[in-house]
Amino acid sequence: MTRIKICGLKEAEHVEAAVFAGADAIGFVFAPSKRQITLSKAAELAKAIPFPVKKVGVFVNATAEEINATAQAVPLDYVQLHGDEPDTLLDAIEVPVIKAFSIRSKEDLERAFASPAPLVLVDAPGTTHRGGSGHTFDWTYFHQVSTSRPFILAGGLTPENVGEAVRDLQPAMVDVSSGVETDGRKDSEKIKAFIRAVREELG
Repeated sequence: MTRIKICGLKEAEHVEAAVFAGADAIGFVFAPSKRQITLSKAAELAKAIPFPVKKVGVFVNATAEEINATAQAVPLDYVQLHGDEPDTLLDAIEVPVIKAFSIRSKEDLERAFASPAPLVLVDAPGTTHRGGSGHTFDWTYFHQVSTSRPFILAGGLTPENVGEAVRDLQPAMVDVSSGVETDGRKDSEKIKAFIRAVREELG
C-alpha cells in the first residue's frame, strides 16, 4: 500500500489538516528553502503529531552531528538527505535514513536503486534549492529499470496526477510539497484532496 508524506509544513493548521486527513508522515525542512523551519518550531509542531504518523527531517549537506542533534531534539523518526552526502554518512546517523536522488536520466534512476541507503526517494531536479521544484521527471524511466526495491516518489505530484502515479508506478510512498500549495503557502484543502486522491486509487 502506498503511504503519503506531506513535506515542508511550517504551520499548525496544515499539520492538523494532514494528520486528520490521514497522512502517514510529515516532513520538516531544515535546509535552506522557502519552506525552512527552525528546530524550536518543528519541535513545537511535533507535539501535535500522534503516533504512528512519522516525523521526517530534510537536510542538505549537513554534518552527522547537526543531523543527530536535530533528530533528538524534535524528535524525528527519519532523516531525509537531499544533498551530495557520501554513503559513509549513513552509518553515522542515529535514525533511519531516506536518501534523495534527482532524476534526469535512466542512469540516475539506476544509481538511486543501487544506493545502500535504507530508503531511497526519487525526485525531479531542483531549481533554486534541492527538490520542491513542482516539476515531474520522466516516469517512463521506471519501465526501463528494475524497480524491485521500494521507493518514495516525489517531484511535481498534485491531487490531479497522484492517482496515476500510484496506479502506474506503485511507489511505497508519495511525497508532496509544492503540489499542495497556493501562492507558495500550504493549502489545507489541497492537502486533503491529495490524500483523498491516493486513498481513492488504493480503493
